[in-house]
Order: sequence, then structure tokens, then C-alpha cells
Amino acid sequence: MATFVECPTCGKKVEWSEKNQYRPFCSLRCKQIDLGAWAEEKYVIPSTNPTDDTESEDPPQH
Repeated sequence: MATFVECPTCGKKVEWSEKNQYRPFCSLRCKQIDLGAWAEEKYVIPSTNPTDDTESEDPPQH
């Protein structure tokens, strides 16, 4: 029995199988739209313990 998932970009039902080279997307277009959204920082991965780079560094030694 085939497994179907929704394309994350357009919501179209697509088969999750090796035949679908763009899985979980339905097409190359939807895959590229998603990649573009990551590149434009439209998606973020929340951090449970954000750090400030300036606080973690030691002060310069003279």
C-alpha cells in the first residue's frame, strides 16, 4: 500500500516513494520555492537556550 503525504509548499497529495525524486515535494518548483524561503530567512528554528556571541567570548588580553 502506498503512503501519501502533503507537499509542504502547495498541499498537493504526493506519493512517498523512491519514484518521486522531489519527495516530500510534488515538483522541482515546490522544492525550489521552499529552498528560497529558507534562503530569505522566512523560516527559523527556535532555540531553547539562545546565546549571545559577545557574552561567550573572553575579553581581549593586553
